[in-house]
Amino acid sequence: MIPEIHIEDYNYDLPDERIAKYPLPERDASKLLFYKDGLVTENSFKDIVQILPSDHLMVFNDTKVVPARLHFQRETGAHIEIFCLEPVLPEEYVSMFAVTDRCRWKCIVGNVKRWKSDTLHLYNPSGDASITALDLKADLIERDGETSIVEFSWRDGSPFSKVLEVCGNIPIPPYLNRDTEDIDLERYQTLYARYRGSVAAPTAGLHFTDNVLKSLKDKNIDIQTVCLHVGAGTFLPVKSSLVAEHAMHREPFVVTLNFLKKLRDSLGRVIAVGTTSVRTLESLYYIGVSCIEDGQPADVDQWAPYSRTYDHTMAQALQALISYMDDHEMQSLQIGTRIIIVPGYEFKVVDVLVTNFHQPQSTLLLLISAFVKGDWHNIYDFALTHDFRFLSYGDSSVLFRR
Repeated sequence: MIPEIHIEDYNYDLPDERIAKYPLPERDASKLLFYKDGLVTENSFKDIVQILPSDHLMVFNDTKVVPARLHFQRETGAHIEIFCLEPVLPEEYVSMFAVTDRCRWKCIVGNVKRWKSDTLHLYNPSGDASITALDLKADLIERDGETSIVEFSWRDGSPFSKVLEVCGNIPIPPYLNRDTEDIDLERYQTLYARYRGSVAAPTAGLHFTDNVLKSLKDKNIDIQTVCLHVGAGTFLPVKSSLVAEHAMHREPFVVTLNFLKKLRDSLGRVIAVGTTSVRTLESLYYIGVSCIEDGQPADVDQWAPYSRTYDHTMAQALQALISYMDDHEMQSLQIGTRIIIVPGYEFKVVDVLVTNFHQPQSTLLLLISAFVKGDWHNIYDFALTHDFRFLSYGDSSVLFRR
């Protein structure tokens, strides 16, 4: 049964000065809130290795943010901003970034009402020769509610990955209320980012340095990765009073067979870095159930966890997925999830969560509340009264599931 939750119950006062507009000089210099069994304390992120238990599996999201924000200009002089969300043609990310002449993306378009049917040219006020050589153009193919399908075309045979690197900007969150700057090119990306595709960083990972990662390995914490490409749904507020009326966007992710086997052997000892890792890990249960009941994996529906009672254990679900991949000689699984984790959700995988502090009335705050059984006020009140910095470039926390 879909829970009846009012988003107004997950509001708190977040003064603008508490939002971190820029990262600290050092990634691991942030504060670290520690929450366990209802008790909250303040630490330094550099001390995270002392807080986390040894012999656990720690899961990171190694997606890479792409410079997905592009600025075009109409012949009238009007400026149009195009924010690439997900590939349409080609549909697969690797193929999309390799294509060399034209492609189509689902996009959010600023000033879309001012864009009729004319072809747009990339805004290039400085006359940058590399941009001129590409001659990037955009055509509006279709409008669908808040999003549009846009076709990009360019010259010189460069892959689209290079087109974005030359022409695009890193899409920092809108609540920073500033343009992308040079520092964002480095710091709005995790050190271990590997696979291109996200339009928002998995920000819990921004704090990790090589030294911190080494100290975790030295403590016998097994560091593993999944890859979920973060979509624009991260930026979209819950506009309806009832959370049941909020639609989650599909986000694609990849897990390997080797990872699934390690996860199966580590149940009860799993640390997730960031809410994107949580959504990936928890989605695996429902994908495994679809293998048991339907014979093959399937995307996870937004309300799947609440629509019925499930009798299978997490171990059974994982084993069914592993067996399916073994039988089909698959080393990795590419699939999607729309899962929403809200109060009342029963966690199947994640025992400890490393995460930043999230916006009021957001789906991410709902996830935190579910993880700590409604005790989010205790955590956020502590952070607000102890000068913690909030949101993407803000401080971090380690939360043990209640």
